[in-house]
Amino acid sequence: MGNKILIHSCCAPCAAPSVERVQLDGYDVALYFSNSNIYPEAEYHQRLENMRKLSDIYEVILEEDLYDHDAWLEHIRGFEDEPEKGLRCQKCFEFNLERTAQLAKLHGYSHFTTTLTLSPHKISKIIFAIGAKFPEYKAYDFKKKHGFLRSIALSKEWDLYRQSYCGCEFSMRTRSQDVPK
Repeated sequence: MGNKILIHSCCAPCAAPSVERVQLDGYDVALYFSNSNIYPEAEYHQRLENMRKLSDIYEVILEEDLYDHDAWLEHIRGFEDEPEKGLRCQKCFEFNLERTAQLAKLHGYSHFTTTLTLSPHKISKIIFAIGAKFPEYKAYDFKKKHGFLRSIALSKEWDLYRQSYCGCEFSMRTRSQDVPK
């Protein structure tokens, strides 16, 4: 039991180098796709299909959470207008890490972590602080050791779908404002 780790995975491109790194550290890896923040639902399913593809490539278990966007919206209520990297994102991290901690405990994983630290758009220190609330949380900063560059390379090699926003409708709106017309 001491070397089983559940990796909360936001998407296949972020999961690919994360799995490699955690396996190199000697862990028996399983992936967990728990992302009720993703909008629209078609985007969620596209990312889930790519996670299934990745779990087949690595031959690891993929645990799939139920999509419950309404529960996520309720959790972040009052923070919808927060900027990217603000309190809304922290509430989102809490939502996903809480669900991951529950599944890890239920299925006997000794540890869990998240791929969220791979993104250059996420502040790892904030994710670590939220994760520290759970004794089973293992802090990995997947940005280090060229994680993001490895993500791009593996995505090209395996033809993985790379999205242009974190997933929620609020970041989608922000992203569309950033794109030149």
